[in-house]
Amino acid sequence: MPRMGPKRHQIAVVGAARCDPLLSRKGEEVGRLLAEAGVTLLTGGRGGVMAAASRGAHLAGGRTVAISPSLGESPNATDEVVIATGMGQARNLVLVLSARAVIAVGGGWGTLSEIALALKHGIPVVCLESWMPELPDGAPEPLLQKAESPADAVQKALRS
Repeated sequence: MPRMGPKRHQIAVVGAARCDPLLSRKGEEVGRLLAEAGVTLLTGGRGGVMAAASRGAHLAGGRTVAISPSLGESPNATDEVVIATGMGQARNLVLVLSARAVIAVGGGWGTLSEIALALKHGIPVVCLESWMPELPDGAPEPLLQKAESPADAVQKALRS
């Protein structure tokens, strides 16, 4: 069997499908920094933070993969690969299990579910202006970290 080359690291960026311009800029910067680090960006293939991260990664020449909740195409023109699941919010599990780490930028209930699913499966989560759930005693550290900036979020995700 031929030897395969090293796999690119995959990091998911999750966040609200609608966000304010400041969170959009932060999402875009996270995407750009991940692309510059050679990471494949995974998102949920919707608007807001997900679209911003995809745009940032695309503009930096990175690979973008959208794991969409619908059966149709992602609304983001910068998504290079679209996996249309038709699973609705259940696709959150597919998204986080496909990632080495998750960066949450802002977000609502869907983002909280992605954070919880990642933590349940031992996938590190870095939160940038997002939910910071309290971990139970005995949880492995640093499974959940808070970031102060997009650069801090990316550095922590890459180290985890």
